[in-house]
Amino acid sequence: YAERHNISVEAASDILVPKFRAREGTLDWYCVEYWSRELELDILALKREINHLIAVHEHVAEFLQGLREAGKRVVLLTNAHTHVVDLKMEITGIDHAFDAMICSHELGHPKEDQGFWQALPAQENFERESTLFIDDSLPVLHAAQEYGIGHIVAVRKPCSRSPSRDMEGFMAIDGFHEIMPVEA
Repeated sequence: YAERHNISVEAASDILVPKFRAREGTLDWYCVEYWSRELELDILALKREINHLIAVHEHVAEFLQGLREAGKRVVLLTNAHTHVVDLKMEITGIDHAFDAMICSHELGHPKEDQGFWQALPAQENFERESTLFIDDSLPVLHAAQEYGIGHIVAVRKPCSRSPSRDMEGFMAIDGFHEIMPVEA
């Protein structure tokens, strides 16, 4: 951005940070098309350039397989834009582990908004009280809790390179090996 507009990194930061903060918690925040227009950059192409950073958390594949073997329906609920989900699935090959994938863009609301949760049952039949929901975002976890999701687990490390975070009273894990399904 700085190079494209012939400005310093500091000047670019002064311009971009308020734009980013203004869109946090909205669908635009997660939308590659929005940011491509807003920043006049091909955000999806940039994500493709750094696709070596896309990886599945350790033990996630085994965790998801264990859920499926236990007869559980496994659904990915994501704020990531559909194009980004496609890229992630192309890189990881983990799409086979899900019975369904629902992007917040399809429901018209991000997961941190009650509108998402209210629209979800029209797309996916589930019982709030018996549903297990796992996420790494406190606003999303609070929204799921407010909606009445019965079992909520917080992931302390959204990225393997990041430090563990305090998840404010939610049951929290550092890795999926901590909650592997029990074999029958």
